[in-house]
Amino acid sequence: MSVNERFHKLKIAEVRRETPDSVSIRFDIPAELKDVFGFKAGQHLTLRTEMNGEDLRRNYSVCVAPHENEIRIAVKQTPGGRFSGWANTALQPGHTIEVLPPMGRFTVPATDSDTPYYVALAGGSGITPVLSILKTVLAENPRAHFTLLYGNRDSASIMFLEELAGLKNRYLDRLEIYHFLENEAEEIELFNGRLDAAKCEEVFSSLIDVKEAEAFFVCGPGPMMDAAESALLKRNIAPNRIFIERFTTGTISAEQLAHDEALQQRAQGTQITVTLDGRRSKISFNAEKGNILESVQAAGLPAPYACKGGVCSTCRAKVLSGTVTMKKNYGLTDAEVAEGYVLTCQSVPTSDDVALSYDA
Repeated sequence: MSVNERFHKLKIAEVRRETPDSVSIRFDIPAELKDVFGFKAGQHLTLRTEMNGEDLRRNYSVCVAPHENEIRIAVKQTPGGRFSGWANTALQPGHTIEVLPPMGRFTVPATDSDTPYYVALAGGSGITPVLSILKTVLAENPRAHFTLLYGNRDSASIMFLEELAGLKNRYLDRLEIYHFLENEAEEIELFNGRLDAAKCEEVFSSLIDVKEAEAFFVCGPGPMMDAAESALLKRNIAPNRIFIERFTTGTISAEQLAHDEALQQRAQGTQITVTLDGRRSKISFNAEKGNILESVQAAGLPAPYACKGGVCSTCRAKVLSGTVTMKKNYGLTDAEVAEGYVLTCQSVPTSDDVALSYDA
């Protein structure tokens, strides 16, 4: 396993309260790990800790730009969230935590334009990767323009409110920021309420010209992201211009759950040859575990993972022979799927034998 694929113990340099229910965390990166923890705007870190004997891993986006020469993430406390609650109440400067090097594909695409224009739609903590992207493109290209549409419950819940105001003052002619609040009434009705399908349609009709944008960055609650994507597609925006970063995948219907369980039962006992860290092992698929990743780990093999929700692609592997199906896929591109890559946390064998490699 390379240095870029393993966890490193990092010391926390600062914990800063951003809102009543969120903090940002800055890490002290040792000189020998500076290159390892170099990142692109929009990428995330995977954090790991043990809680009551359970290995907990969570992904949090970097909220600073590469040129700021630090690594900082933001963690918003969610109801019942064990990791986010612990991070918001217990983490202190001087503590150490295990962290994977930056990864993720929610990054700025290459462009031939001298004056690129970008639009971002963010909700709640979805601002974290967007803030990194926003600061990066405006700092790197003095002719770039950016519009941010940011939805929250109320003004007290707006993460990085002062920093966003400072950026607006710095880039007066190149940055537009519009806040949409659910529980506070603004004078202009357009900015009242959440960024749902109707609001996105209204915004795209009256506020911005979507045809002018080079790319769209969408991150926030699932319904908001679905609404934004649908509204953009309805306006004939090409899918490859829409970049979406999902933290979770939402709920599964009873019908889908029954389908998945039947699929798992049919695959019970399927032989899987696994290549990991240069070694080949043969395991049996365990229907009760639900997917290939869990079956591999149950056999004692240290397969990589983070979200286990089909989002982050940490558990990516390449199918060398046989066939598998994925229940969900939010982490791989169409090109990667065509090349045979799968998310093992979502994969179930559909042939008698399967061979796959985590090293490919």
